[in-house]
Amino acid sequence: MRLALARLALILLAAACSEGEAYEFAGPVALDGDAITAPLDGKTGDAARGLEIFVSREEGHCVLCHAIEGLDAEFQGNVGPELTGLADRLTPGEIRLRIAGAQKIWPDTLMPSYYTTEGLNRVAPEYQDAPALSAQQIEDLVAYLSGLKA
Repeated sequence: MRLALARLALILLAAACSEGEAYEFAGPVALDGDAITAPLDGKTGDAARGLEIFVSREEGHCVLCHAIEGLDAEFQGNVGPELTGLADRLTPGEIRLRIAGAQKIWPDTLMPSYYTTEGLNRVAPEYQDAPALSAQQIEDLVAYLSGLKA
C-alpha cells in the first residue's frame, strides 16, 4: 500500500512538473508520465559501459551516492537509494527519466539531472547549458541498471 501511494505521488508530481514549467532536456525526449519511453537520440545502451560509468568517479559519479549489493566498488554511497534489484521496481523508461531529469520529478533532489540544460538546482558552473552525461552514456547506464534484478 505504501509503495503504491509513493508511486502515485511520483506520477502526480511528474505530471505537475511537466505542465507549464520550463524544463529543457539536452535533446528531444518521449516523455510519458514518469518515464522517457524511447532511448535518447536513438542510442542503444551497453551494460558493460554502463557499469564503468556507474563506478567511475570521473563520469557518472553514481557510486558516490548509490550502493548495489555485490558490486565490486569501494566506498559505495548511501545518500541515494540502494539500487539492488532496481529493474524489479522500475522500467527502463522510468530509470531513464530518473537519470536524465531527476529534478523534473523531484525539484529539490540532490541527484543531478544528467541530460538537462535549464531549470536546474545546484549545478556546477562547468555544467551550465550543457548536459553532464551524453545520450550514449545515459543509455549505457539504463542498460546496466535495467539488468539489476533481485
